[in-house]
Amino acid sequence: MMLRMAKRLMLETDKRLLWKLAWNMGLKGMLSVQRHKSRLKRGEFFPPFLYVSIINSCNLRCQGCWVDVASKQEIIQPEAFHKLVRESKAMGNVFFGIVGGEPFMHPKLFELLEAHPDCYFQIFTNGHFITDEKAKRLRKLGNVTPLISVEGSQIVSDERRGRSDVLSKTMQGLQNCLNNKVMTGVCTSLCRTNIDDLLQDRWVDRLIEMGVLYTWFHVYRPMGPNPNPDLCLTPEQAKRARQFVVETRAKKPIVVIDAYYDGEGQALCPAATGISHHINPWGDIEPCPIVQFSKESIHAKGGDTRTLRQKFTQSPFLREFRELSQQTTRGCIVLERPDLLKDLIEKHSAKDSTARQTALIELGNLTTRTSQYAPGAEIPEKNVLYRLAKRFWFNDFGVYEGHDHSKTAAPGVLAAKC
Repeated sequence: MMLRMAKRLMLETDKRLLWKLAWNMGLKGMLSVQRHKSRLKRGEFFPPFLYVSIINSCNLRCQGCWVDVASKQEIIQPEAFHKLVRESKAMGNVFFGIVGGEPFMHPKLFELLEAHPDCYFQIFTNGHFITDEKAKRLRKLGNVTPLISVEGSQIVSDERRGRSDVLSKTMQGLQNCLNNKVMTGVCTSLCRTNIDDLLQDRWVDRLIEMGVLYTWFHVYRPMGPNPNPDLCLTPEQAKRARQFVVETRAKKPIVVIDAYYDGEGQALCPAATGISHHINPWGDIEPCPIVQFSKESIHAKGGDTRTLRQKFTQSPFLREFRELSQQTTRGCIVLERPDLLKDLIEKHSAKDSTARQTALIELGNLTTRTSQYAPGAEIPEKNVLYRLAKRFWFNDFGVYEGHDHSKTAAPGVLAAKC
């Protein structure tokens, strides 16, 4: 498998883009995580990876979306974005996940990216706005990888995404990227309506045949004003997804990303470990994209002239969110204990950072659900390289040590996971 993957990288990619990936994302990304681990030992904090929603608007209306895509458009201005990136680079950070809304609807997207050739950007997109011309610009940049969302068959895609002819437009954007040898990935939010179609060897084989270099199967989370819990995977389906990812990594020449397990198969939450946090289009600093509450902003609001480093390091809300998550579960506290999260938000009088201003009510209406935490049913990595990489650069960094999560789990959660 590793030889086949190496062959793909050598024969199917633009070598300049491959070098950008290896240098900006690979080596410099690893060094960023090392700095994060050193900071944690000193009792300091700054996430090595940041996810930035640069716009709230989107052309689709996906089921269970928590972003206010139909509200008045809000974008991060270039000056604010550049300042954010510069301050992050000063801390050793070079990777930024660019999310939305739909990032390609930002009128100055390329202006944001072109100013930082020493960073690496992953754009989460539906692909509809990636024309051949824009794909050529992405290739010219070299340090940008689009992660294009495919949510099922034509019928399922239209239902999931609230528009017609979604899949064909997505596949055209994907093909434009591949035609221009852009480093391209495909992601899927697994739910009950698409798991049987896309969690399959034949789908992965099709991606490989097309020239897609990486894929990401993440799990649907029922959030926002219309959470649609009927789409949620059962615990058995979630286990099946984890098993498929592990098996695929061991036998297919394609990179398979995940963000919720270490090399031994133990669950983790990236926000709880502190490896990433989120910034919304208004500049609010949030624990993660689905926790839409904030006490700090990247902007100098109310006379707060602290640096980004000071805001992350000195934020009691972010610190106590991480601590509460670490003490409660190795999974997702939003799904498992929304009641505890609601208490924390009210304790800090954290601002509802949505346009709709109903996030606290939505959180209060959530019922306990299972997440990736499945004690006693861990599935370790089979691929040696993945296992080693996670051991050094993507693990829990010891933040869960000494916590008995059974004491804080909601009734029935642990039983449901096993």
